[in-house]
Amino acid sequence: MAVKTIEWRADRVRMIDQRLLPSREVIRTYADYRGVAEAIRTMVIRGAPAIGVAAAMGVALGLKGYAGKRAQIRFARVAAALKATRPTAVNLAWAVDRMGAVLESNLALDEAALFRRIRGEAIAIYTGDLAANRALGRHGAELLGAKATILTHCNAGALATAGYGTALGVVRAACEAGKAISVFADETRPFLQGARLTAWELHKDHIPVTVIADNMAGSVLRGGTIDCVIVGTDRTAANGDVANKIGTYPLAVMARRHGVPFYVAAPLSSIDLECPNGAAIPIEQRAASEINEFAGVRITPKGVAVFNPAFDVTPAELVSAIITERGVARAPYRRSLAALKRDR
Repeated sequence: MAVKTIEWRADRVRMIDQRLLPSREVIRTYADYRGVAEAIRTMVIRGAPAIGVAAAMGVALGLKGYAGKRAQIRFARVAAALKATRPTAVNLAWAVDRMGAVLESNLALDEAALFRRIRGEAIAIYTGDLAANRALGRHGAELLGAKATILTHCNAGALATAGYGTALGVVRAACEAGKAISVFADETRPFLQGARLTAWELHKDHIPVTVIADNMAGSVLRGGTIDCVIVGTDRTAANGDVANKIGTYPLAVMARRHGVPFYVAAPLSSIDLECPNGAAIPIEQRAASEINEFAGVRITPKGVAVFNPAFDVTPAELVSAIITERGVARAPYRRSLAALKRDR
């Protein structure tokens, strides 16, 4: 994809404003960690790997000009602000904690040297995500035949990562391998990441894509045209339960009902072995306006309650396989995921 999701340039963080796609391609630039935190919270940038990269870069911005004990105190403030933005995606906390570990091991450095080291780590997280996504994509592509039609939900593509994609990374890798791939994209209510972002990415890369309403997925699966479902994940528990964008769980149920494989594309940074199962995953609750308004116009009666969880949890028994950059995990996931994490 030609447009970069996020990049570090001249000690600033630049990212495309995903709220405005597909009608406008606007790049936002941030020089302060507070701006990065607000960008994550308001979904200027979204997708678990992408917000992990953004958080790492936010830490680097926040620590510029600090060293020693002052840097430790500053980091605590920066880390708290970034971690509070979106609690479900484990990549965010993972990236912030990784930056904190680098700080602790370099406290003897002066301000300039420490900033160079911290900045280098943020860029390493960015490049590492790109490499992981490409490796994940290659492993996932091996699960597909020479011709395949894939159903996906939300956006787990270049826009959700440093720039290649997890679920869509599998699609891209399969296309690069010469396979004939087409995609059905759930529109993904209420924020429409599938209709706005997945369709935009695939169309831009000349990969055939058809958008459907979320409530059409069952009929499409019953029609027999879908070879597999591939989705991303914001956090996968140790037992293989998967938290992903709301609407993923019913899609997995329907895939099982119709005998269609349900694959999850999960970089190792999104697998949380400290989380025993899906019940322990914190589920972000978002603003009512995402449901009771459309394009700024209210569509529900005033005074009517709104329930708006951003994610749901798909039980491990509905997941056919979990694709990572180190290989494909299958049940029992507690054993296979732990083995992949150990090999890292």
